[in-house]
Amino acid sequence: QVQLIESGGGSVQAGGSLRLSCAASGRTFSNYAMGWFRQAPGKEREFVAVITRSGGTTNYADSVKGRFTCSRDNVKNTVSLQMNRLKPEDTAVYYCAARSDGYSNFEYWGQGTQVTVSS
Repeated sequence: QVQLIESGGGSVQAGGSLRLSCAASGRTFSNYAMGWFRQAPGKEREFVAVITRSGGTTNYADSVKGRFTCSRDNVKNTVSLQMNRLKPEDTAVYYCAARSDGYSNFEYWGQGTQVTVSS
């Protein structure tokens, strides 16, 4: 089992920044690719970003590319999402998730943290 706890959410005006963090515990953190997802009210959960086990490669949804940066620290067992130039449409509950090597689905999920961007 991997336990994931997100933090850093809050309310910000459009154009502002927030940094989300996700602390992992339970198993060897570097064995897992880590992802960020979000779910807005009335919408399905959507992919935001993923980072490989080493942190060497990241991928982003087109909607956040160039504004969000995902990073990880395999010593501190954390993954972060730096969100800049936030837009009202970024308002959602943000979740971090862990995926074992060789798996296509994310197996472990945090409880989520709310991000609200006002115009």
